[in-house]
Amino acid sequence: MTLADTASATMYFEQFYLGCLAHASYLLGSDGEAVVVDPQRDVEIYLKAAQEHGLKIRHIFETHLHADFVSGHKELAARTGATIYIGAQAGAKFPHVDLTDGFELRFGRAGIKVLETPGHTPESICLLVTDEQKSSQPWAVLTGDTLFIGDVGRPDLSTTHTPTQLAGLLYDSLHNKLLKLADEVAVYPAHGAGSLCGRQMRAERSSTIGTERLTNYALQIASREDFVKQLTENLPARPEYFLQDAEINRGGAAPMADLPPLPRLSAKEVRALMEQGAPVLDVRPGDQFAAGSIPGAINIALSGQFAIWAGTILGLAGQPVLVAGGDEQLYEATLRLARVGIDAERGYLGGGVQAWAGAGFKLALIPQIAAPELRESLAQNRVQVLDVRREPEWRAGHIANAQLFPLDRFTGQLPAPDKTLPLVVHCKSGYRSMIACSLLKKAGYESVTNLAGGFDAWELAKLPISRE
Repeated sequence: MTLADTASATMYFEQFYLGCLAHASYLLGSDGEAVVVDPQRDVEIYLKAAQEHGLKIRHIFETHLHADFVSGHKELAARTGATIYIGAQAGAKFPHVDLTDGFELRFGRAGIKVLETPGHTPESICLLVTDEQKSSQPWAVLTGDTLFIGDVGRPDLSTTHTPTQLAGLLYDSLHNKLLKLADEVAVYPAHGAGSLCGRQMRAERSSTIGTERLTNYALQIASREDFVKQLTENLPARPEYFLQDAEINRGGAAPMADLPPLPRLSAKEVRALMEQGAPVLDVRPGDQFAAGSIPGAINIALSGQFAIWAGTILGLAGQPVLVAGGDEQLYEATLRLARVGIDAERGYLGGGVQAWAGAGFKLALIPQIAAPELRESLAQNRVQVLDVRREPEWRAGHIANAQLFPLDRFTGQLPAPDKTLPLVVHCKSGYRSMIACSLLKKAGYESVTNLAGGFDAWELAKLPISRE
């Protein structure tokens, strides 16, 4: 959507928000000349928007080497002739302009000024945006992953700096650069709520320096020492693919058009690949997966944070066989996987699970239980409960005697429940718990049940909640 019409009558400004990655990118234009900031991998949206508004994309800025997605900067530059700009410390391996503090670019009657803001990563920058028809003072700052709405960037995504070093640099960047800006300057970050690049992002997609000064917990921390301590404690698990994505972005990703088409596979071919160790990724909704799936398949439904969980669970080299509910799901899954750098799927099961069953192969089932029924079973000590939410969710309220084992820890090891009792798995709504159930079943756990509706359903039924 276009966000800046009220702030600036002469500059074109649009935020593109990709919900599955909680990623925001930007297109700015003035007098026929356009700038793209932090583009997603599939770049057609920028080309289309530029054409619709009579703009030519001449400049591409990367606020840092993104770790949670693959950027489209290299392809966009190749297709438009635009120049790529990135922080000097990035060590970029594609044609580009190294950015240092104070660099300025004019496009039409607008301008961008670079602030070096290391902390999330060593090369992080922020971009001050000025609409010179309205004022000589900046009206917005594109903050990348330095400053979020309600949060700041995590400081543990570097191979050259420790989290403590980066957290200290981030404190300096925030207090010596961003908090020196006027309260009315609009804040537009590269991520929103749900991204793993921070911890407490709010749902809003823009803010102001003044609002963040008053409401952002990280900006309330008075001392540098306390800031470093708080930012480096209890960091969420870092998916292994993050460092790989950063390296892909350092060199520039292959164009989407260069990716090979997915081979169509028969049920027998899929079974043979599974026997050789190939993972099967079923992208259908959890309820459909529970009602019948290929034994040993992993369910990561296209709703929710599909690409993030696929990258976390499978890794970039997982080479899964895809199972979908139709061509539309298959296309969407392939696109979203490519956005995080999973480009080498082995193929897809032609005809889906119906073809598997039609070939005479057995389907697996995952039972689901309603919250009141689970409450009754717990009262009679007939089941055990596994909570796969993150620790802050657990602390806010959980089912008494449940075992906490966050889903992002499954890649390192699996939980070890008592195998003499049936296991009921839950998360907030049922999305993550179905992923967990599929992983447990794949690992050989037989008596695994999903809590339908998750902890939300438990709360809705007004059942007891523990905070101990």
